[in-house]
Amino acid sequence: MSAAAEFFAGLPLVYAGMIASLFAGLAAGIGALPVLLISQASQRLLDVLLGTAAGIMLAAASFSLLLPALDAGAEQFGGLVAGGGVAAIGLMLGAGGIWYAHKSLPHEHFFQGHEGARGIAVRRIWLFIFAITLHNIPEGLAVGVGFGGGNVANGLALTIGIFLQNLPEGFVVALALLGLNYPRLAAVGVALATGAVETIGGFVGAGFVSLSQALLPLGLAGAAGAMLFVISHEIIPETHGNGHQSPATFGLVAGFAVMMVLDVVTAGLL
Repeated sequence: MSAAAEFFAGLPLVYAGMIASLFAGLAAGIGALPVLLISQASQRLLDVLLGTAAGIMLAAASFSLLLPALDAGAEQFGGLVAGGGVAAIGLMLGAGGIWYAHKSLPHEHFFQGHEGARGIAVRRIWLFIFAITLHNIPEGLAVGVGFGGGNVANGLALTIGIFLQNLPEGFVVALALLGLNYPRLAAVGVALATGAVETIGGFVGAGFVSLSQALLPLGLAGAAGAMLFVISHEIIPETHGNGHQSPATFGLVAGFAVMMVLDVVTAGLL
């Protein structure tokens, strides 16, 4: 077992989920660092980067969340059909929860503009921060649930995958803030802070499944549903609205492949 696996295995599950989700969230700040040197990038590059992030999220939802949810559901509820039904319920609940948050909270997409209830006192920067927060919480939730189930290898694979996914996302977020004439250091700081919000999701996810192993299939599938909603509702429309659908799609496929291999390698090493 690697040193990282031993470290997390020796922690209470909730602490492991929080620390891992914090580490994954910090990648948003790291990914934002290039804006200290550059102030713009082509729309094509931004779409490819976001597409890659979507691919990593999609593979994480598939291999590190849904498949373990199906296995845990079959074991705990007496068969594949019952386990699949529980996972399906969790999937819809996770997607529905994020949909309701998107519908209820005012926010702006990176390029598509305002969505949700309007408030005259809400400044535009906070609309962006709401959007980024909504985007990042399901990722922290996924990491927390991964560790909360007691499977260190699965939790580490999710942590590394979300870390990689946050790198391009942090860069795009920081560039969006520069476009609103915010200082470079402020843009990096906001990207870092919004990535750190994933710790909240990590705490909630790890705490939820730590209460009872019977909740593990619901927790895993719910995190997957939340991530799938973000991919379909937020990221893919962003990358397909600027005339760069093909490179963005290949970015998604490449990100999916990277996370797929990472999941297998991590499981093999641990």
